[in-house]
Formats: sequence, C-alpha cells, structure tokens
Amino acid sequence: MSLMCLGDFVFELHTLPYQNLQRQRAWRHPSNARVGLRPARQFIGPDDETITLSGMLLPELAGDALSLNEICEMADEGDAHVLIDGMGELWGRYVIESVDETQTVFFDDGAPRQIDFTLKLARVDDGDFTGDEDEDADADDFADEDEDAAEAREEAP
Repeated sequence: MSLMCLGDFVFELHTLPYQNLQRQRAWRHPSNARVGLRPARQFIGPDDETITLSGMLLPELAGDALSLNEICEMADEGDAHVLIDGMGELWGRYVIESVDETQTVFFDDGAPRQIDFTLKLARVDDGDFTGDEDEDADADDFADEDEDAAEAREEAP
C-alpha cells in the first residue's frame, strides 16, 4: 500500500517513507490605507500552497537511499507532477522545490545507517486540474467531433 504518489514516484515503506506531512495554504487579502480608519482589505484569491514531507530512512530496515536520488532527478527536470494520496484523493500538480538530506550513524565503509530528509513541494495548478492534460484535450476534441456530427446529421436529407 502506498502513502502517496508524486508522478510516477510512489512513497512506500521500501522507497521513501515520510513520517510527517505539513500542508500550508494561504489566501491573499491585500490592504489599502484609509485616513482615520483601519486599512480596507480585499480578497483576491488563493496564495501559495506548499507541502513539506519529512522522514527518516533506515536503509537496513525501511527506505532506499536511491529513492532520494530519484526524487532529485525528478526535480532536475523541473516538471510539475500529479500528487495523489494513498486514499486516491487528487491534490493537484506540484513541483519539487527542495530536498534536504542529513546522513548520520555510518557503517565502516561510510554508508549511512540513517538518512533524515525533508522534501518541499509547491502547487502550480490553479485548482481546475482534472487529471491528465492530454485527457482534457481529448475530451475537447471529442466534443468538437460530436458537434460536427450533429451538424452533418442536420444537413443530411
């Protein structure tokens, strides 16, 4: 069973198990100064939404140090990835902003026994995300084809 999926990467006990998930959401209410009154505020929409995943890898027991490298390779590409939790809820599209790693308690060969990590994600979609962008385009194409077929039926004798 997976904890969460970011694109094709699956967070599981044997890959990159996180112990903490912090979700930060904000909304914008800029203010305008007024003489003799409190500033007037106006709601202008959502602000940044970030997720911080942190945990500990114990390569002998849980997690794989190579999984951190895989996440870093995804970050190097700069692409947004769909984030879905283990219950199937779609959270949106996120980019990987940073990966922090601390290695401690080493074997004789220098390999770490413990790796603490923190992964920061930032949401990049506008909340109108329905899934696969290609799927959305196909749905639009299908609707256009359906309209064309209806017009052809009307024109037929």
